[in-house]
Amino acid sequence: MASKPKWNVFDARCPTRLVLDRVADKWTVMIVARLAARTMRFGELRRDIAGISQKMLTQTLRGLERDGLVARQVHLEVPPRVEYSLTPLGATLVGILTHIKEWAEGNIEAVLRAQRVYDEAQQRPAEPAAARVKVVRLTSRAA
Repeated sequence: MASKPKWNVFDARCPTRLVLDRVADKWTVMIVARLAARTMRFGELRRDIAGISQKMLTQTLRGLERDGLVARQVHLEVPPRVEYSLTPLGATLVGILTHIKEWAEGNIEAVLRAQRVYDEAQQRPAEPAAARVKVVRLTSRAA
């Protein structure tokens, strides 16, 4: 029996990095969150996810379908109806991505505050080197 390959996300050649690219994407988080509730059509997803372009939604859905996370079903009607839903594999992401979404929503004020402090510090003129250096004079004791 062949042993299961040991994947290492810290190895530059490891394909798990491709999965991280997919699931760490903001559009993936939002699409999975919407599809977790129910099967949806393309137009419904586009209306529900403010700011996503048609091109980005198409690219993200295709990538999720390719990775086995989303199923695309075409109904042969006039006009054709296309629906998207999570696969069983995609459903395993719901809890993880829900936690990430909730963390982002719950901590945005702290992140924005930290960004403001950082940006303000970067805009202040640098102190002269002499002002930052504390001179300590060591004296020797006579024995």
